[in-house]
Amino acid sequence: MSDSNALSALETEIKQMIIEELDLEDTEVDDIDTNDALFVDGLGLDSIDALELGLAINKRFGVKLEANSEENKEHFRSVATLAKFVNEKRG
Repeated sequence: MSDSNALSALETEIKQMIIEELDLEDTEVDDIDTNDALFVDGLGLDSIDALELGLAINKRFGVKLEANSEENKEHFRSVATLAKFVNEKRG
């Protein structure tokens, strides 16, 4: 699988994880744009959602996020940035 295909598959997996972990019952994978913001104007997630997502990422992918890291804002900006971060950390 090429890097772009692997990243695309990871983005889809992250979208599905967001829907499942945050109980977004009326949301489909295709409803979440890969480059849209996850917070505020985009998907509308909040800080509690961020905590839940961080735990889910650790559990599913074995990637730990530092609790007070300023970089987390960038990692959680969109599905694309989150997938890139997870992909880099998984090696």
